[in-house]
Amino acid sequence: MRPATSFLCLLPLAAACAGPAAAPDPSRGEVPLPAGPGWEARLLWAGDAGVWTVEAAPVFPQHGSPAVVGLDDRGRCLVLVSYSGKWTPLPRVHDGRWLGGFAFADLDPRAPGAELYVGGQAGNLYQLRAYPEGALDARRIAHLPGREIHTLAGLGERGLLVLTNPGEMWHLTPDAPDGEWNARRMSELPGRIRDAEWIRLPGESGRALATVSRAGLLELWRFTDVDWKRETVWQVPMGLGRVAWDPERPEVLYTAVDDGRIVRHERGPNGWRHRTIYDGPQGARGVAAGRFSAEPGVEETVAVFGYSGRVELLSRRGDEWSVETIFTDVDKGHWLAAAELDGRNETRELLASGYSGRVVMLVRPPGYGRPGAAR
Repeated sequence: MRPATSFLCLLPLAAACAGPAAAPDPSRGEVPLPAGPGWEARLLWAGDAGVWTVEAAPVFPQHGSPAVVGLDDRGRCLVLVSYSGKWTPLPRVHDGRWLGGFAFADLDPRAPGAELYVGGQAGNLYQLRAYPEGALDARRIAHLPGREIHTLAGLGERGLLVLTNPGEMWHLTPDAPDGEWNARRMSELPGRIRDAEWIRLPGESGRALATVSRAGLLELWRFTDVDWKRETVWQVPMGLGRVAWDPERPEVLYTAVDDGRIVRHERGPNGWRHRTIYDGPQGARGVAAGRFSAEPGVEETVAVFGYSGRVELLSRRGDEWSVETIFTDVDKGHWLAAAELDGRNETRELLASGYSGRVVMLVRPPGYGRPGAAR
């Protein structure tokens, strides 16, 4: 008589046949990641290609919360929609070459509400429209042969500013047949513009576009109905990668320098003052400004990200700046953005993306900054 096979002996075989456990899915529930003290990290997307740009925008106006938009190396526009901690991906555009340029604005009178615009390495510009029933479509509206589209800026009823590599400025308007846009080359630039942000400086009635370039220039561009002018705020013999502005501190800009410096630029009665507030690791590729701390004595905060893979928080008390690591990704960082995505604290959230192919949200715990709230 053969001896009976022990049930305990079958357990390792059953485990092996079951295969590896499924990876956590952000579309099914919150996926926590390790984070520094006083912070929580949530995975919003994990893909098979680097995500070069990430921003939050109210893509669906019928939703109370903004969507998160990521642009990846395979030419996909990843619109991530939240619902009680779950993030559902809506991939649109399959360009096949990296996407990087991003703008969300109401520019096309032929479509109600605001539109999403993205462009990239192949020189294609796409428009994405959302509809009340939840649909989201995309179409190519322009092509710039031989140009990479790096940076976009909406001009309201005057159309769209497209900044390319080689360094050029193009003006696009929604007046071509069949829903397409006309493109006109406006100017050659010293180098490609890597980031741009609309700002409002104290004492000025209109907006200015703050830009940073591979040529090492921080500039302010001011537009009128018939003309535009550029003001050089700062120049350095090193590439500038990112620029950030906080409307709560409107006289200040922050820039990320390729060699790792984070520089604070403040406009006063006698002009601009420039101060290096962090000598960080090489490859700074993200800077975000806003209120990220409610700790006693902290007067100003800036978050940075880059090739080190670390998201770091710079905090100012008096005249002194300190740094702490709040998150470490598994690969190099490329973009960092401030957003308001969780109302359970008194600070803003951060969105980080890069070579890992992940989009990560960094958030303070529920009740942070609210000493009287139950939790």
